Amino acid sequence: QVQVVESGGGLVQDGGSLRLSCVVSGSIFSIAAMGWYRQTPGNERELVARIARRDRTDYADSVKGRFTISRDNAKNTAYLQMNRLKPEDTAVYFCLAERVATPDSFKDYWGQGTQVTVSS
Repeated sequence: QVQVVESGGGLVQDGGSLRLSCVVSGSIFSIAAMGWYRQTPGNERELVARIARRDRTDYADSVKGRFTISRDNAKNTAYLQMNRLKPEDTAVYFCLAERVATPDSFKDYWGQGTQVTVSS
């Protein structure tokens, strides 16, 4: 069974930094891409950053130049380094593992989310 577990969230002051981690565990052959999304109450989940094969990355305009996504394929782990955080970055951050290939399936998996709160 595949599990996606995020960690690294917390409370930080305006201008501070946090590093989120996302570990995908199970009998995994491959993961096509990994992404970080965030959601605030009453709003839809939105893409923050995504890293695909050959380390191709995409970022939301609001985080470009401040956030960096990276990936360790050997550990099935993705990271999100968040610098110069702003109060508007406050949200629950979710990790998405896309097109995870296992002996039994080929599908996407979401983590349970980790809270990031930026105080002004």
